[in-house]
Amino acid sequence: MNSRLYLFPIFAVLAFPASSFCATPGASPDPLLGIMRKELNRAHAALASANPAPYFVSYSVVDHTAFGISGSQGALYNSTQARQRSADVAVRLGSPTFDNTHGQGRYSGLSTATIPVENDPDAIARVLWHLTDREYQKASQAYLKVKTDSEVRAKEEDASADFSAQAAVTRIDAAEADVSLDKKAGEDLVRAVSGEFRKYPNLTQSVVLLQADQLRHYFVSTEGSEVLRPEKIVRLMIQAETQADDGMELLRVESFQASNTKKLPALPVILAKVATMAADLEKLRAAPVAEPFSGPAMLSGRAAAVLFHEVLGHRLEGQRQRGDEEGQTFTKKIEQRILPEFLSVVDDPTLAQLSGMELSGWYEADEEGQPAQRVELIHDGVLKSFLMSRMPVKGFDKSNGHGRAQPGYMPAGRQGNLIVESSRQIAEQQLRQQFVQEIKKQGKSYGLYFEDIEGGFTLTTRQLPQAFQVLPVMVWRVYADERPDELVRGVNIVGTPLAAMSHIIATGDREHVFNGICGAESGNIPVSAAAPAMLFSEIEVQRKDQGHDRPPLLPPPSLTAEIQKAQ
Repeated sequence: MNSRLYLFPIFAVLAFPASSFCATPGASPDPLLGIMRKELNRAHAALASANPAPYFVSYSVVDHTAFGISGSQGALYNSTQARQRSADVAVRLGSPTFDNTHGQGRYSGLSTATIPVENDPDAIARVLWHLTDREYQKASQAYLKVKTDSEVRAKEEDASADFSAQAAVTRIDAAEADVSLDKKAGEDLVRAVSGEFRKYPNLTQSVVLLQADQLRHYFVSTEGSEVLRPEKIVRLMIQAETQADDGMELLRVESFQASNTKKLPALPVILAKVATMAADLEKLRAAPVAEPFSGPAMLSGRAAAVLFHEVLGHRLEGQRQRGDEEGQTFTKKIEQRILPEFLSVVDDPTLAQLSGMELSGWYEADEEGQPAQRVELIHDGVLKSFLMSRMPVKGFDKSNGHGRAQPGYMPAGRQGNLIVESSRQIAEQQLRQQFVQEIKKQGKSYGLYFEDIEGGFTLTTRQLPQAFQVLPVMVWRVYADERPDELVRGVNIVGTPLAAMSHIIATGDREHVFNGICGAESGNIPVSAAAPAMLFSEIEVQRKDQGHDRPPLLPPPSLTAEIQKAQ
């Protein structure tokens, strides 16, 4: 598995809180939910006489209205609104112990298509009928193949079932997800923010995107589950780029997000961030290229959060613990210490906010209809659990509400809000002092402070090195002789999980949040990670790809006009 965490996902769908779920017995409160239930019951009854007959069928629909306004240099690129309904049909043949999704047949369990956005019962039912028939045929072929393969292949190390038994769930929230988008006001905001970059001629590219998403998730299954939940998000994303004289491309990204447009920061706050981005890029253009390094390092809370998401979080996702292809770094380490004893880790998708910030990884039910749950993964350094979908692994036969997926993908155990907690906290100023002491102790002339990052990625399969990279953008040399810090560029944090986690010495006393989009085998999903600043006795960095294109030879048009005026 190759996963990647992004800070700046163009037109990504993020989940944010609406009103609370409430159980609603009796008639469906939404016409679409009723249409889905009726057609599911009809299809299930008709397939009962098939050979083999499905033991489980589910319908999932995401009704998504997306607003997108983008611009650059004070002018709009586009201003659009689109609505689409995406339907997923899951069919499982055999039994929960062994079915068509076993092993390499995993992706035979789902088919997807678009359905009408109007609640026309006949039109919607016909698409669901065709999709169900197509999925049943795909599942039938896969079931025959996995049965044959199981007879000729060696016994699997983990003989867990393919699907967990779960109680039926009825969770209905019929509220509308309203992001309160005023189109003209949104367009004016994008013009104002993007126009601010006209002041900075050394920036080669800049773009501003205001995105608002209103979603309604529907889920029904032959187990009797019915789930309806709204989601909403507004996100203002700002990206700017420049190029150093040696050709290295430099990037700064900032984002603001809220549950509706009225909660976005005031314009002066946003413009101040633009000025900071431009100043950072100007400093980076002049900064020296850092050399490969291994030694003391301090990570800001945001950087530490991304590190834990990549290094640890992905390796604690349930499906990574079974199968011949996965590295299974922590599979056999339950009740063993894998972190320093002062660190604990939870994943809590039930939290909508943390430290005053709304969290991208918030949700009330996962894509398998299971209620979101807080999961204690590591307690005082000792591994306790994994993030589970309805795919069991040895010792964990139930979902804990982490079966997540982008529409069109099979759900898998994935992170929501990964939170690192520490019992060895010191004020961040004292943490820096301890950092300098560690540099001197090791006889190094400097250590590295990672202030901000843009994302990261990791590998978890056996065929490839069990490695990770975190992609910093603001990196400082902190000198042992306490001369002023020096900004450097062009390095990535690299390493392997077991080694990296063993070098944490202490943490700061404040949580910092990173919101982003994570891509893996079940698609792109919104996630959050939170951690305090951290001091490491050793971190390794390598030089990143420099790029070979020359900086622009011609001055930009705005600068050309200024030169002509001066003449």
